[in-house]
Parts: sequence; C-alpha cells; structure tokens
Amino acid sequence: MDIEIPKTLEAWNASGKDYLPGHFNITFQTIEPDEVIATLPIVKAVTAWNGFLHAGTVVSLADTCCGYGTVRNMPDGAAGFTTIELKSNFLSTTREGTISCRATPLHRGRTTQVWDAVVSTGDGAKTMAHFRCTQMILWPKGKA
Repeated sequence: MDIEIPKTLEAWNASGKDYLPGHFNITFQTIEPDEVIATLPIVKAVTAWNGFLHAGTVVSLADTCCGYGTVRNMPDGAAGFTTIELKSNFLSTTREGTISCRATPLHRGRTTQVWDAVVSTGDGAKTMAHFRCTQMILWPKGKA
C-alpha cells in the first residue's frame, strides 16, 4: 500500500470523496503537521433513531482528522498506517448544525503516532468529545 500525500487542501478534500469522509461530507479547513481541522454537517443519516448525533459519527470525524494528520506526518519510506487503539469520552451531543474537530499530535515517531482530537459544536461553543488514537506506521517488508 502506497499513500500519495496530497499537496493542496483541495487535493486533501478530494482524496476522501469516494470514501467515508465523502459520504459524511467531512470538509477540511486545515491539514498541517501540527493541526488538522475539519467540519461535518449534521443530517439525518449521521444521527441515531432518537434524533441525536450518533456517537459513531463523532468518532468517525475525530478518527478521520487524526488519520489525515498521520498521513501528513508519515515518515519517508513508510507504506501506510493503521489504527491500533482509540478512545473517546463523550461530554455532550447536538441535533443540528455542524460539528468541528481539531486534531493535534502528541507523539510522531517512526513506528507509532499518537493523536488527540476535540470535537465541538460548529461554533466552538460546546465541547462534545475528547478523542485519542494510536496509529502504527506500516513499512515495506525489510524496511522497518
């Protein structure tokens, strides 16, 4: 698996179009080595039957931001990455508008990266969740 790292914000947004980020309408505003910021509009398809935002939607946004950050910080010669652990603490929810996520790296090593993310209402007024994930960097055989 070789990952081509996009060069522009437009290319980053286009890279997820046919995948989960595109289906969730995730839009990135920033993808830098030290910060990834994205938004997700709340529509019926990302809510639970009770009308509240589905927890999986929040996790998907946070995990996507952390994953894009991992790609942005991939060591030279790495073949890809995979998530080996994630944890979420939910503090609140919402029913409408947008949600946003800001992800930042805690550790960027040769074999692992650890990312923290905060998901909030689109206006930033209310923190909804804290998220942490550990990513394992994948190397071609014989290159680790």
